[in-house]
Amino acid sequence: MKTPTGRFRVADKIGEGMPIGTIFKSRRPVKPTKKLLQEEDLIMTRILWLDGLERRNANTHGRYVYIHGTNREENIGTAASIGCVRMRNADVAELFELVTVDTPVVIRP
Repeated sequence: MKTPTGRFRVADKIGEGMPIGTIFKSRRPVKPTKKLLQEEDLIMTRILWLDGLERRNANTHGRYVYIHGTNREENIGTAASIGCVRMRNADVAELFELVTVDTPVVIRP
């Protein structure tokens, strides 16, 4: 359940127009609660849903591997997710505006 590597494409963009810090469950925005905010590794702000283009990462879309914001920005750069690429919320919001569906993505070890 590690982050897959190789070539991908942005298959879908989710969260356009939502405020930075929006929490998503099943790709839908939800109302934040105190309990929810204490959860590990929330999916926040924007979602760039990846689709693997190689045999070794072809299951990426079905595994729901995203580039997304997080409630644990202090963990950026460490292995702390089950496959997603986590970014600072402000950074993923900026990236979201710069890419389109089908934008190529390369993830290296």
